[in-house]
Amino acid sequence: MTLGRTLWKIILIKLIIMFGVLKLFFFPDFLNTQFATDAERADHVLQQITSAAKETTTTTGGESL
Repeated sequence: MTLGRTLWKIILIKLIIMFGVLKLFFFPDFLNTQFATDAERADHVLQQITSAAKETTTTTGGESL
């Protein structure tokens, strides 16, 4: 029973390291550094989503809306 608890502790420590520490280095907060207000962030996200959707419909040969 003590082996199982030790293994679970190791797993939890690894998960904390993976999601907590590595996120800081590999996934910077792009929107907060590039845009000052929530409206600017929302406009940027909307533009990125809609431009990606337009590109996929035109490259697959489907009708554009």
